Amino acid sequence: MSNVHKLTEGAVLLAAFAVLLLISLYVPILGTVAIFFLALPFIMFAAKNNRMSAIVFLTGGVLLSLIIGSIMAIPLALTFGLTGTVIGDFIREKKGRASSFIAGTLVFLASLLLQYAAAVALFNVNFIEEGIGLMEESISMSKGMLEGMGQNVDETVVDQFTAGLQMIETLTPSLFVMTAVISVFLIQLVSFPIAKRFGINVEGWKPFREMNLPKSILWYYLITIVASFIFNPAEGSYWFLALVNIAFILQLFMIIQGLAFIFFFSHLKGFPKAVPIIATVFTFLIPFLLYIVRILGIIDLGFDLRHRLGKK
Repeated sequence: MSNVHKLTEGAVLLAAFAVLLLISLYVPILGTVAIFFLALPFIMFAAKNNRMSAIVFLTGGVLLSLIIGSIMAIPLALTFGLTGTVIGDFIREKKGRASSFIAGTLVFLASLLLQYAAAVALFNVNFIEEGIGLMEESISMSKGMLEGMGQNVDETVVDQFTAGLQMIETLTPSLFVMTAVISVFLIQLVSFPIAKRFGINVEGWKPFREMNLPKSILWYYLITIVASFIFNPAEGSYWFLALVNIAFILQLFMIIQGLAFIFFFSHLKGFPKAVPIIATVFTFLIPFLLYIVRILGIIDLGFDLRHRLGKK
């Protein structure tokens, strides 16, 4: 009876995955939302069954994606299927939500990097370089049209756009990491409430105001800044790319720490919940505020600002 129940459950979840995959592939607007639900069937099955059964289920999902969407759907099934299977396995092992998030992010990132490497090596297709090339062509065409209409072109603005495109290319590794982090966050955000309704015990996050990064991250950040000044590597070199990407990720950590402090301070003072949310939105809308929040995060992490305020 146990095997029959497992087969029935697997068949139902595979059917749900098939529907979600069809929507993701062939429905333009709804597909961008449905894609984050693709991991849900794998999370639910892996959370209730042993590891070997979860691997068999994942294999079935990949084969089903080949039937539904041809070979182009396999990367989608592998990325979300593997991520969902790992997250579900961590839930079954009761390893905590933070651990499942980290593991899911690493699997999602590895899948993205492997697909990118395969596209470059096997098909000679570099999506990032082609995208940047298209944007550069668009800038050149816009500049030519304005000059043809007899209007002056502000070269400063053009140079800023060009520098921005070069920075995107430089920050490609960091963008891969951020894509993985945001994607797994959204996967958990939409999947866990549904999984709970089906009897899967999912641990909740601690309040954001209680989040405190390890102090070692502050030292890594300071070492990266000092190394950038001392070595001053040539633009485009390996060390330049490494330092820029490490600094970018660590700066994001400092911003997150600063936002956590804002939520803590708001809670301490009894402000409405909308206040820190509005502050977060404005932080990302106004670049100048990012510097302030980052400095706030550095002070909080370095001097235990929350602990001191809590004592008072």
